[in-house]
Amino acid sequence: MYQPIADLKKWDNAAKRYYKEKIEIFIKTVMAVSKKEGISWNVSYDDGAVDLFIEMGFIKQADDLDLLKALLKGETYKDFMRCGTVVARNRNTYDSYLLKLNEKARKELQYKESKSTKLRLVDLFCGAGGLSLGFIREGCRVVFANDIDELCMETYKYNHPEISEENVICGDIRKIVDSIDDYISGDIDIVIGGPPCQGFSSANKHHRVINDPRNELYKYYIKAIEKLAPKIVVMENVRGMLKVANQVVEDYESICAKKGDQEYRYKVTNSLLNSVDFSVAQSRERLIYIAIRNDIVERTGKTPELIFKAIDANRKNAAVFNLSAALEGVRPLEPPEVMGVGELDTEGAGRKIDVNPFDGRENEYLRLINDDRSIPLVYNHKARYCSPVNHEIYRRLNPGDDATDPKIADIMPYAHRNDKFKDKYFKLYADRPCRTITAHLRSDCHSHIHPTEARTLTPREAARVQSFPDDYFFLGPYLKTYIQIGNAVPPLMARGIAHELIKLLGGDKDEN
Repeated sequence: MYQPIADLKKWDNAAKRYYKEKIEIFIKTVMAVSKKEGISWNVSYDDGAVDLFIEMGFIKQADDLDLLKALLKGETYKDFMRCGTVVARNRNTYDSYLLKLNEKARKELQYKESKSTKLRLVDLFCGAGGLSLGFIREGCRVVFANDIDELCMETYKYNHPEISEENVICGDIRKIVDSIDDYISGDIDIVIGGPPCQGFSSANKHHRVINDPRNELYKYYIKAIEKLAPKIVVMENVRGMLKVANQVVEDYESICAKKGDQEYRYKVTNSLLNSVDFSVAQSRERLIYIAIRNDIVERTGKTPELIFKAIDANRKNAAVFNLSAALEGVRPLEPPEVMGVGELDTEGAGRKIDVNPFDGRENEYLRLINDDRSIPLVYNHKARYCSPVNHEIYRRLNPGDDATDPKIADIMPYAHRNDKFKDKYFKLYADRPCRTITAHLRSDCHSHIHPTEARTLTPREAARVQSFPDDYFFLGPYLKTYIQIGNAVPPLMARGIAHELIKLLGGDKDEN
C-alpha cells in the first residue's frame, strides 16, 4: 500500500499526497480512539514507535525517519511520532482500528484470501468499490480490479485490505486488455463493471453504439470478456442505454471467447432495476445486463431471463426504507459559513474521523448496511460550506419544496432561470426513499437539502443512502468524496444481484 519512502525523490505529487493522507488517517484515528478510550496521545516519543511504523509499512528502517520528517515537517511529524508511541504502548486497544493501514496485517489477510475457494471475480471500471463490495459480501473473491481514477483506486485499496495491491491496478483499460493475461491467471467466474458510455444519450437504431468514439471504453469491456471468457458477466449502466439495448445484446451474442481448445458464446438479457427494491434507502434506476456462458446455460438450464425472474421474486419480499432510516444515528451539524474550510475539522461542522456517539445499529436499515456490527468511529461526516443566503433558503423550505417555492422568491439567486433550475434546490422528504445520489453533489448539494437541518447531506449521509457501511472510508479532498459516492453502485443492490448468480454457480459462500 505504501511506496518505499527511501524513493522519496522519485515520487510524483500524487504519491506524496496519498502517503501524507495515510499519515493523516493514522493520526486522526489514534486521536479519536484515544478520546473514546480516555487515553492521552500527547506523550513523549520513544523508540517503540519505530518498530510499529516498520510493521505498518510507513518506513522500512529507522534511518527513514529523517526522510519522513522532511516530508511531513512541523507539528504533523511530531503528532505522528506521539501517536505512534501511544499505539506501541497500547497495541490491544488500537490494532483493530488501524488494520487497514497495517501492511503486515493486510498481507496476512491477503494470504488467507488467496487460499479460499470462493468464486473468482474481476471488476472493471470498479470506481470506489460499491459493486465489488456487494459481490464480496455474497462470497466472491476479487482477483483483479481496475479503474483509471487514482483517487477511486486509493479508496478501493484502503477498504479492501484482503485484496492484494498487485491486483488493484490504476490504469487505462485500453492499455491493459491486450496484456490482461499478465495480470490475471486461471479461470474467472464472474466479470462485473460499468463502462462509461457518453454516446448512449444520442444513440438510435441507425447508430451502432459500439462504433461511437464516445463509447470506446464499452468496446474494450467487451474485448476483456472475449479474452477472459468468464462464466458470467454483469454490466451496469444508465437508463439511457435502453435506447440501444438490442445493439448491446447483439454485441454480447457475437462474442466468441476462447479458452484452450474451447470456444464459448453468451446468452444475455437486461432489466431496468431500482435500488429501492433491494432495500436501499434511495430511488436509483440502473440498467443491468447479465450474460451467461453457453456451457453454464446448458449444464444448469438457467438463462439470464430466469435469473432476473429470481431476482424479481426476491425483491417482492425486500423491506423498503425511507431517508429517515439512513439519517438516524449521526449527530447534527452546523455548516461552516466561511469558504475554503472543507478540509478543516471542527466540533460544530464535523470531522473526517471522529468518535461515533451512536452504535451503527439504531434501526433495521443500519443493521443491514453495517452487517449488524457496532461502528465505534464515524467517517466523512462533515457539513459543507453554506453561504448566509443558502442557509436561509434551506431554513425556509419544507420537505418537497424546490427552487420555485414562493417562500424563497425574494432571495432565490436563480429565480430568473427557474425554467432550467427548478430542481437546483430541493428539500428531501424524510418519510420517502431519497432521490438519486449523483456525482453532481461535488458541485453543490442544493438538490439534496437535509429534511430537518438547515444544511445539505454530508458525504457520510450520502454514503449511507447508497448503502455503504459506516466504516467504508472515502479518501481524498472533501468535495471529491461526493464524486466517488455518487458514481458508485449501491452495495445492497449489487448484493441482491450477486446472490442469485452465486447460487447458480454453486459458489462457496464464506459466512464470515
